[in-house]
Amino acid sequence: MSRRLAFPYAFWMALFVAAPLVIVLFYALTTAEGGFSLENFFRLRVYIPVFMRSLWLALIATVLCLLIGYPAAYILSRETPVMQNTAILLMMLPMWMNFLLRTYAWMSILEDQGLINQLLRFLRLPEAHMINTQGAVVLGMVYNYLPFMILPVFTIIQKIPRSIVEAAQDLGANSRRVFRKVIFPLSLPGVLSGVTMVFVPSVSTFVISKLLGGGKQLLLGDLIEMQFLGGAYNLHLGSMISIVMMAIVLISIQIMNRFGSGEDVALL
Repeated sequence: MSRRLAFPYAFWMALFVAAPLVIVLFYALTTAEGGFSLENFFRLRVYIPVFMRSLWLALIATVLCLLIGYPAAYILSRETPVMQNTAILLMMLPMWMNFLLRTYAWMSILEDQGLINQLLRFLRLPEAHMINTQGAVVLGMVYNYLPFMILPVFTIIQKIPRSIVEAAQDLGANSRRVFRKVIFPLSLPGVLSGVTMVFVPSVSTFVISKLLGGGKQLLLGDLIEMQFLGGAYNLHLGSMISIVMMAIVLISIQIMNRFGSGEDVALL
């Protein structure tokens, strides 16, 4: 009986997950005439700089989110429940706005005649060109994905039993040692979850790089969009790029999961 109840779910997954992946894989391994070919895979050599740029910018954005998000989550975990709920609400409010609108807002802030340069001009300071740069793309990633780093880390730290911290203090550990030996190791599952939730959308984004990068900072998402919707229009090449990008994401997740498994063993 329990297996029969799983049939609708299995049908849904087969129809909307497995079938599209099979179709994409078919296009990736065939030519316009329908014959099997690895030509699309070998053509990816031309786009190695785009792959490297996507991975590099996603890595920078992930590291920045970790450097900002972990202290924020730790400080928030030590506040009162009222303060925690208020901070989380304020953090989530921008997420209720459309992703595209939030990115457009940053365009008006970073452009040459934007709010920042107007302020610099008012203060008689040198103006800065920020829009259409890699820095603007990374800033957009950090702004949009920072909550995905803070929330998992905050949740994990909240679940650490207070008795463990008190036991470490009773054994003579000061606050710094308690954090280094107890809190941080126990919070690593949240860190790994946050890293995954930031890195995966960052490496595949195209809206942020298109708007804040001005089309000059081509990333994998932009490259795929060009093959399916742009002037290049090559379903087969676009499908191969999608397959390779999915493989990169899966490998990254697997590596992070292995680190997490090793940490669990170490803690035990």
